[in-house]
Amino acid sequence: MTNDTSPTGFDPSRLARIPARIEADIAAGLYDGAALAVSRHGEPVLRVFHGFADRAAARRMVADDVFVSFSIGKQFTNALVLNRIERGDLHLTQQVGEVLPAFRTRGLREINLFHLLTHTSGLMSAIPQAPVEVLTSITKLTEWIARQRPESLPGERVNYSIIAAHSVMAAMVCKLDGGRRSFARILKEDLFQPLGMQHTSLGPRADLLPRLCPVVARYTEPGMFYPEEVEGVGQVVGLEGAEVPAGGYLTTLDDLHRFTRMLAGGGELDGVRILSPRTLRYCARNHTGDKPNGLFEYTRDTRGWAPFPASIGIGFFVRGEGVQPGPMSNFSSPETFCGWGAGSTCFWVDPRDGIAFSFLSTGLMEESRHMDRLQRLGDLVMTALVD
Repeated sequence: MTNDTSPTGFDPSRLARIPARIEADIAAGLYDGAALAVSRHGEPVLRVFHGFADRAAARRMVADDVFVSFSIGKQFTNALVLNRIERGDLHLTQQVGEVLPAFRTRGLREINLFHLLTHTSGLMSAIPQAPVEVLTSITKLTEWIARQRPESLPGERVNYSIIAAHSVMAAMVCKLDGGRRSFARILKEDLFQPLGMQHTSLGPRADLLPRLCPVVARYTEPGMFYPEEVEGVGQVVGLEGAEVPAGGYLTTLDDLHRFTRMLAGGGELDGVRILSPRTLRYCARNHTGDKPNGLFEYTRDTRGWAPFPASIGIGFFVRGEGVQPGPMSNFSSPETFCGWGAGSTCFWVDPRDGIAFSFLSTGLMEESRHMDRLQRLGDLVMTALVD
């Protein structure tokens, strides 16, 4: 005896395991709430909202809640940069110093756009120890970065850049735009509006703030970030005029899923093309080989994880081969690619099966625990597919 399947090839009884798992985890206090959407070949499969937008205020999560993006915002920035490559404004081997003269100095002149997009530039990994007014300004932060000594030679190591690399790329885009528009405006006019992402912005927007879910950490154990660090990000993002292109976006589930569906559609959504399918196929490959991601060295001590390949493509994380920790299901195809953010957010696309997955949550988890959660949810999605 078999269960009926939906037209999208999913077993509804197996799909029901996903909200059940989310509810159980929220009840256990692991996190506060979650919004999740899954589609296949553009057709909706699952769209659920569970738990709290704000547990302290007993505010339940609803469809129009607004979330801080954390590092899935990097992929908004990356998509715009790749779009500029397709326009001929940039190219992958272009040295940063060709656009930004401050990077023509010793130790920086070899850094190119490919290095920035693959986290192999050697620029600082950690959050820069700079004043808030510098962190929230693309121009000021990029100038600050250009005065710092690189941590390694370009291409030598994979060391995920939490903020620095994306500030530099945003500065390059603004410079090539002639300085006419802020990066937030470029994103709005060239990415968000064309895709119908009406409730997404870089930095605060007056109409979004009343619906914003507070950034609260639900962990105390040692991890990639201290709880107060991730909670501080939520405060910085809300500052007037803040532009943090590595993760300082506000968005909703439906907006994020429009972006994810665009990627799943080979760079096109509802007749609007942002990227070429060829670009996405090339970028969604492992361009860092077997090199581990230095950002996760801490998991050897805290979780007993052996080093594993970073598997970073050009602007995206890539599933690749083998069984290893990560935000994607080990049952998804090797071509699956994603973006994910500190303890709370994720999207992924499996181009082989045409699946788009978008996830936003409240009550941040420690980063490696967030990876576990995402992999389990991904497993539940992939094993509900029975066609």
